[in-house]
Amino acid sequence: MAAWQQFEVDRKQLDRTRLLQAELPPLPSGHVRMRIDRFALTANNLTYALTGDLLGYWNFFPSTDTSWGRVPAMGWAELIESDNPDLPPGGRYYGWFPMATHVDIQAVASAEGCRDDGPHRAPHAPIYRSYTLTQRDPLYQAGEDNEHRHALLRGLFLTAFLADQALLDASYHGAEQVLVLSASSKTAIAFAECASVHHGLQIVGLSSADKLDFLRHLSCYDSVLSYPDVARFAADTPTLIVDLSGNRELLARLHTHLGPALKYSMAIGRSHHDAADASIGGTVKPQFFFAPTQAKTLLKNWGAERYFAALSEALSRHIDRSAQWLQVELLDQPAALQQAWQDLYQGQIHPARGLIVGLNP
Repeated sequence: MAAWQQFEVDRKQLDRTRLLQAELPPLPSGHVRMRIDRFALTANNLTYALTGDLLGYWNFFPSTDTSWGRVPAMGWAELIESDNPDLPPGGRYYGWFPMATHVDIQAVASAEGCRDDGPHRAPHAPIYRSYTLTQRDPLYQAGEDNEHRHALLRGLFLTAFLADQALLDASYHGAEQVLVLSASSKTAIAFAECASVHHGLQIVGLSSADKLDFLRHLSCYDSVLSYPDVARFAADTPTLIVDLSGNRELLARLHTHLGPALKYSMAIGRSHHDAADASIGGTVKPQFFFAPTQAKTLLKNWGAERYFAALSEALSRHIDRSAQWLQVELLDQPAALQQAWQDLYQGQIHPARGLIVGLNP
């Protein structure tokens, strides 16, 4: 068995994958080496691949062959070797890692743990370059199951929490109901949980027909509809769209159907990567939501203590609730990861499955 393994996808044909194997090289000067324990595989990872060129995700962990890409994933790792006296071996960190057994990072010490300061990372938001030492982690919940659920849900919940706060700051643009597209995605469920506590908002989930029974058992949606039912949806109530699907054809139909009742349209994810492109008319255009910008705004306006207290309380509640609908499933073989990626690409991962991958023995 090789000492180092790295999963890569073809940047032009995302359902084509490969697994690189090699002996670990000497640690580069000024770097630290992380042994990756576990990472999550969700539809969000596919979104990173789909927007890798647009948003720079391919540059997080560049491949030696630029026609291939290393998809970032959230998880946990141990610092096992260091050429930085400020970062001794032994720490356990939460953050972004490649889908691999190990990663070398040009890290510097930070208040939360360490930060990737490699020149290729300079354009990226600090939230994407940070690694949180468990002992300094204000969001940490002890226990293996909690760690798995944090890997699966924490980053997605943060996006949902920040999106909800951004809309709340705008009084939800006067909307009385919110349509959540791709309602069975983990980010959508997290958003619906956050939004459902606001008095006067009806949260409506849109999904494929085969997922409606799953969604009806969740407490965060007031009602759920299948995509073909969009034409029957009442268009006389001030409405806001939160789109996790990236299905512009569906979005165009909704914009036309809602007409003047549509007050705002927020685009977050792209779970329907194979949907046809379409022109979206009307005066309301989809607005892309970039979570790091909102995080920076909240930290400035609230201060770190209030920000992390609110986030910790909401995330802990979400993690606890997830036990009612999310079953953690461990994958520990490269072939299982490759098959899971194919299933993810084909949209065949049921929302109740939470895939956690560990390539180290």
